[in-house]
Amino acid sequence: MARRNQHDGNGQSAPDEGAAPAHRRASDAGAGALVLIGGACTPEGDAFGQFVELTGARQGGRIVGFTTASADPMASAVAWKNDFAAAGAKNVEIPIVDRRDRAQDPRVAAMVKEADGIFLGGGDQVHLVSTMAGSRVARAIRDAFARGATVCGTSAGAAALTETILAGGEPDETGVMVDMYTGPGFGLLGFHAVIDTHFGARRRLHRLFNLIAMNPELMGIGIDEDTALVVRGHLGEVVGKGGVIFVDGRGVRFDNADDAKRTGASLTLSHLRVGIVGAGYVLDLRERELEVLVRAGDEPEGTPSVKGEESR
Repeated sequence: MARRNQHDGNGQSAPDEGAAPAHRRASDAGAGALVLIGGACTPEGDAFGQFVELTGARQGGRIVGFTTASADPMASAVAWKNDFAAAGAKNVEIPIVDRRDRAQDPRVAAMVKEADGIFLGGGDQVHLVSTMAGSRVARAIRDAFARGATVCGTSAGAAALTETILAGGEPDETGVMVDMYTGPGFGLLGFHAVIDTHFGARRRLHRLFNLIAMNPELMGIGIDEDTALVVRGHLGEVVGKGGVIFVDGRGVRFDNADDAKRTGASLTLSHLRVGIVGAGYVLDLRERELEVLVRAGDEPEGTPSVKGEESR
């Protein structure tokens, strides 16, 4: 049975340490909430609206956003400011942090420290993390989150908030297969979780299966478009139009992941746990199970708990 960690298939090195976002309404864990959106969110949608609501943005709560992941950060900043305005947010600043030196700007870090909410837009999560991780701005995000600020990421912004990020592992726009990449993220969400976005629209379930086959200790979380997983402490509530898939490989009894990677053979797995969580339901990230089942004492058989870990 294959059991080994996924390496960087692109030969890229990933950054060290990241920054984390925050909100001043403390969560169960004493830190802020995380609003993890699967991309393609709309200003009038419940997923985006949840972030606006949690930050008090309609009443003047301060949001600081970053479009660093975008191929055109300036145009993306303009578009997001329009979306925030359409959602009723009154106090939104999006400084352009498109280079490493700008992520070290103490003025931008000071803005983050005073924010009620921090927003990370979509694009390329590897570029986002490599530009910001370990910088003054990243540390300010982490400090703000620890104080209770709400952090929201959409698409690449959501994917970058975990300890381990995922990219590649699917064909590019020309149809050429891109090697799967895993590397360190900002680390605001723990629980050995990896976020995948645009999940149903881009048919990424098989990509998540491949990731978990190579890294069975990880929990894959696939979030649909215009849908959010809102995490407070160890609990994540699904909000929005779609659903959230979770994939747990700790109980796998057989896989051919090594052979599949080496020879291109079809992936084979047995006893992989997969669940789907619809809007209004809550996922216990610590137990990797629906909260309603955990409360009822119905924990999955043969899958060890990861108790004691916090969402950070």
